[in-house]
Amino acid sequence: MRWNPKSKPNPEKVQAIQQALQVDEIIATLLVQRGIETFEQAKTFFRPTLADLHNPYLMKDMDKAVARIEKAIANNENILVFGDYDVDGTTAVSLVSSYLRSFYPNVATYIPDRYAEGYGISYMGIDYAEDNDISLIIALDCGIKSIDHVNYAKAKNIDFIICDHHRPGDILPDAVAVLDPKREDCSYPYDELCGCGVGFKLIQALAENRNQTIDDLVEYLDLVATAIAADIVPITGENRVLAKFGLEVINSNPRPGIKALIQNVKKKVLTITDVVFIVAPRINAAGRIKHGNEAVALLTEYDLGQAEQFASEIEQHNSDRKELDKQITKEALLQIEENNEQVRFSTVVYQENWHKGVIGIVASRLVENYYRPTIVFTKSGEKLAASARSVKDFDIYNALETCAEHLEQFGGHMYAAGMTLLEENYENFKNAFEKVVQETIHPDLLTPEISYDAEIELSEINPKLMRLLKQFEPFGPENMTPLFLAKGLTDSGYAKTLGSDNEHLKAFVKKGNSESFGAIGFGLGNKLDLVVNKNKFDAIFSLEENEWKDTVTLQLQLRDINTSNG
Repeated sequence: MRWNPKSKPNPEKVQAIQQALQVDEIIATLLVQRGIETFEQAKTFFRPTLADLHNPYLMKDMDKAVARIEKAIANNENILVFGDYDVDGTTAVSLVSSYLRSFYPNVATYIPDRYAEGYGISYMGIDYAEDNDISLIIALDCGIKSIDHVNYAKAKNIDFIICDHHRPGDILPDAVAVLDPKREDCSYPYDELCGCGVGFKLIQALAENRNQTIDDLVEYLDLVATAIAADIVPITGENRVLAKFGLEVINSNPRPGIKALIQNVKKKVLTITDVVFIVAPRINAAGRIKHGNEAVALLTEYDLGQAEQFASEIEQHNSDRKELDKQITKEALLQIEENNEQVRFSTVVYQENWHKGVIGIVASRLVENYYRPTIVFTKSGEKLAASARSVKDFDIYNALETCAEHLEQFGGHMYAAGMTLLEENYENFKNAFEKVVQETIHPDLLTPEISYDAEIELSEINPKLMRLLKQFEPFGPENMTPLFLAKGLTDSGYAKTLGSDNEHLKAFVKKGNSESFGAIGFGLGNKLDLVVNKNKFDAIFSLEENEWKDTVTLQLQLRDINTSNG
């Protein structure tokens, strides 16, 4: 890995916030790095409240959306809540449908089939609405570019309300209301909401219209926090408030569906990271292996026994997903080695029988192995379909635009994309993509980078520092877990490897006569030689609390180590 310090903040700003809050320089540095420079900003950061949430009616078209829903209720119309098959989409559908059903019965849900319909609003979904006498569709986490679909629905006298968070095109769909904080003409103060977050703003506005308060909506925040975690949106501003209080619901009184998913987890308190790695993959597995409807059924079920049955089925889907992902990754790695393609600037692989539901995960696994912009193709009907994943700071969407002549269609963003092409164009596309990556990627980007926040001495690590760091939670994009660099460390003589393949490293580290700290390095077992025999080494790590037999100690979670030059 390349080690890079994050840019040092302005010393005067650090000193000012240090004096205002009476904290150590390290804490002040971390705050300024996160854009927190005043006492008031720090107060909001450390003590977020639901009162910090913005007025939902500041969002363009919110008044129109609420008026149309209230009209539908007054006229006894059938409403369809439509959303994508991933975590953001299924949680959003669960959120809006369960809120509406709390006072109005004529509400149905629709998740498109990943394989028969694909991503976003579908003609099949609109036909379903027509067949079931539905006159209003609320689309969540999709629809911002569905011009033709909305027109198709309009011809059938079906209205649309679109709640999306993706960047709009030049023309907006002709819907009754288009709620999207990324609209150029929308002055909503925060534009990093996920799809479920936009759905929450809609029910917040409806609640206000019905003389309910934010306290009446707290029970829905477990869904919003799950979507925020899974969709990897910035944990700043409104997202941070929603994530914090949503996590509290997950840890204290989650809905039966989430309770059923987490009841076998040993940890007392779940973090955003736990939601990312425990809850989200299971919800996603339904849409990957079977159908996203199963996730909505789980998340809207109020009987715990029934929820446990649904969770058991989803657990099986997740096991199947893991097996597929493992097998396909193995086959893809073999394909790369047999064709001697490790030396390329990009990774592009294809096999016609690979499962479409896991090729995105496989692409991420290949990035972990070779750290190259990566595309994994499989057969989908008459065409090939693919998922793409990039490396830090390389825009894979731009690279695909350069190769567009070989593609049928593509979409996505800087780090992830999807596409289809005709099989006869595969080799030409593969060569064109390799050429554009080779010509445009900076060589440094082909080596993983780890950025640390600040250099620290072991003597500065104490329970008070840990207490303050915990108040930075929940962590996520733009508020990542702080990473520290410590130099000239030695092991106390107990370093060893752990795990069935000796893949992890366990040590007790100190510097000079300092107190020693336990240290664990997942995946760093191959670096044991750097720390034995009193060798001096440098380490990048985060701090965590290790609980063992009711005793809590501070522990370094090693992210990388190198031989020390000091």
